[in-house]
Amino acid sequence: MALEVLRNDNYVSWSACLRDYLLAHNLWDIVETRREPPKPEDDVVEFEAWREKNDAALDAILSSCGTDILSQIKRISSAKMLGIHWRNCGQPSQQIHTVVDQLGSSSNISVSKQVRPALTGNTQRLGRADGKNQDYLKYASFLKAVRNGDLDAMKAFLALHPEASSAKLTFVDQTALHIAVLAGHVHIVEELVERIMSNETLEMQDVEGYTALARATSSGDFRMIQCMIDKNPKLVSIPEKSFGSIPVVISMCFDYKELSRYLYLRTPLMDLEPEKGHHGASLISFAIYTLTLDIAVDLIRRCPNLAFAIDREQRSPLYVLASTPDAFPSGKKFVFWQRWIYSWIHIRPSRATDEIRVNIQNLQEKLPEHQQLSEMKLLHAQSHELLSRMCEPISTLNAEARRNGGIYAAIFRAIKDGNFEFVYEIVRANPDLLYVIELPTKRTIFMLAVLHRQAKIFSLIYGLQQIKTSLSGSDSSYNNILHMAGIFTMSTPIQHIPGATLQMQRELQWFKELDRLSPPMFQKALNSDSLTPRQVFTRNHEELMKKGEEWMKNTASSCTVVGALIVTIMFAAAFTVPGGNDQNTGLPMFLNKKVFILFVIFDSLSLFSSSASVLMFLGILTARYAEEDFLKSLPKKMIIGLFALFFSIATMMVAFSATLLLMVKSSIILPIICLASLPVTLFVLMQFPLLVDMTMSTYGPGIFKKKMERWV
Repeated sequence: MALEVLRNDNYVSWSACLRDYLLAHNLWDIVETRREPPKPEDDVVEFEAWREKNDAALDAILSSCGTDILSQIKRISSAKMLGIHWRNCGQPSQQIHTVVDQLGSSSNISVSKQVRPALTGNTQRLGRADGKNQDYLKYASFLKAVRNGDLDAMKAFLALHPEASSAKLTFVDQTALHIAVLAGHVHIVEELVERIMSNETLEMQDVEGYTALARATSSGDFRMIQCMIDKNPKLVSIPEKSFGSIPVVISMCFDYKELSRYLYLRTPLMDLEPEKGHHGASLISFAIYTLTLDIAVDLIRRCPNLAFAIDREQRSPLYVLASTPDAFPSGKKFVFWQRWIYSWIHIRPSRATDEIRVNIQNLQEKLPEHQQLSEMKLLHAQSHELLSRMCEPISTLNAEARRNGGIYAAIFRAIKDGNFEFVYEIVRANPDLLYVIELPTKRTIFMLAVLHRQAKIFSLIYGLQQIKTSLSGSDSSYNNILHMAGIFTMSTPIQHIPGATLQMQRELQWFKELDRLSPPMFQKALNSDSLTPRQVFTRNHEELMKKGEEWMKNTASSCTVVGALIVTIMFAAAFTVPGGNDQNTGLPMFLNKKVFILFVIFDSLSLFSSSASVLMFLGILTARYAEEDFLKSLPKKMIIGLFALFFSIATMMVAFSATLLLMVKSSIILPIICLASLPVTLFVLMQFPLLVDMTMSTYGPGIFKKKMERWV
């Protein structure tokens, strides 16, 4: 049915023709209704049906407008704005305002580009209502039943319209199976898959290239996935369009470990080979990220070249392993008792390469501590085997293949992240990699280890025959390895060290050790800025020195107040002894009691130790704060001051308890004496960790393992 073109002089006939057209296409109710249109958040199905009818009615109006009217409204994309425009312009008559306002008054929806035809002439015709829009309206009740999980309503509709099972029900080309999967209705999915849909229908994809299986994989629902794969095993090989990933890669990306193991067993090996794209490399990379290393080990064992293939993030699995120090023992810090338990745990070698375990009913319960450590040691065994298998083919690759496979980049990333085991194993398996150079900076492995303050990796130099040779060379800015020790930036990894003072001390320890190892000429060498290593160190550490000085002075000032208060109390207590003095002899009344002797001893110890702590803190406050002072002098004074202060507080509490025993004869005395331990406990909790860290940093074994055995 053709619509008459609206001009300024034919509104009456045009409106009658338009009304008949809307009635014929079941669109007039959208015009004459007075109720508010549905909202998408209330009922998606009802809103979608309303929007289709609304867009079709608007299309009928706009496509029947003449060029003179279209020239005024061509930039207006909503019915509501169209009605406002005609009101302001005074044309056509007021009746058209009612129609347009009712179509667009309560909605900000623009006229759909998919629905509106091109307006290029005076006699455009509307033919969309008989096309795809009518299909959407036809299946609206079916779509609603699937989304609501109404199995009976869905069956009843399919009995009348069996083709609906393979129809695309939404604008994004989703079938009923897609809708059921996204809604999480397992019973609907099982009914559609097992009794209704064909294998070809199961392979249908939405606009993003996702099959229903791929959508189910994203949500991690095993029952849905299992029933679809049992019906059509080829579904595991169909990639989506966004990243081109097959279901097992999608599952691993979302960290569904047990589901990934199941899909891995159902995925053909040929789909994971490098010639088939990035699927295999992406699977290994995501398995490393999620620490599901049993899959990574098995796939590398079956296809070793995947170690150097490029995944969907444009990285190789070898590079990903280098950037995951958590997979290795050096990436985990244990307390002493955990180290002891860890050392006694034995992992059978066969467990590291055991068959892929599938346990869908995995209970996410917290493991006992020893079992957690056992799982961690198994993880470390798997990471070691994975790395060993990746290292084997490297010796057969030339320089270009190594560069393209990301081997050099992986080594540099491992150094930056402190992945000691990675650097150690890959260089030991291929000693020629020891002399690889980072481009364009031209920095060696040990220069990068110094720059990123990776002491354990740098300690590998002590296991080499020619230490001086390994330290030689300079980068593109003529910085030698001693310059590297002087470079300090915001990205220098020292955040794990507590306090600016200890951070400055650690920087000095690095510089002093490199100064000791380097040839004498390195101390006078100039870089591109004409600076020696010492000048570079001084310039880059000025801010850290100021922070360290401020921290030391603030800490010393606070502790000085506490120490002076204890000195005052203990000095006064020595002359106002418990029980007073004998008026005849002047001696204390409790002189012959053992508890009184205890009081005298601990009062004296508290007085002497607090006096010593005050003197140490005064020495800190009056120090010159030169660079060298942060290495030994200032930390030593702080250690002595804190230890003396801690000792004075403890002995003061003992003296206080002895006084109570002398003066009070009651059962209540014991709870009060127990409370005397509270200040000591609080001090230990707040300051003792700092005291331990400072003592270990100053007098401990050091950050470098100088007794490294030959390893290459």
